[in-house]
Amino acid sequence: MIKAEIKRDEATGIITSIEVKGHSNKDTYGKDLVCAAISAILTGGFNALQDKEYQFILESGHALVKALDIPSDYDSVVLKTIEVQLKTVEESEPEFVQVKNL
Repeated sequence: MIKAEIKRDEATGIITSIEVKGHSNKDTYGKDLVCAAISAILTGGFNALQDKEYQFILESGHALVKALDIPSDYDSVVLKTIEVQLKTVEESEPEFVQVKNL
C-alpha cells in the first residue's frame, strides 16, 4: 500500500509537506504501473518547484517534500497539483493508494 500524508499550514491552509511511503505491490518490480504513476507525479512535481526552501527525500518507497517556509503562490499551485494527481490515482486504485490530509 502506498500512503500519502499531506500537511497544511493551519493559518493559511497552504500545503507545507507531502510525504509518501510504501509500494503498491500491484505487480512485480519494474511492471507496477501504480508505483510508476506515483513516482512520475512526485518526480515531476518536485522538479517543478521553484523555491529553494525545501527538505527533499526521493528514494524507493519514500518521498518527502517539506517547506521550510510558507511556499510562494507558484509553488502552492504545484503542491496542490501533486495532491490532486495523487488523489486521482487513489480514486482509480483505492486498494493500493491512500491519501490523507492531516
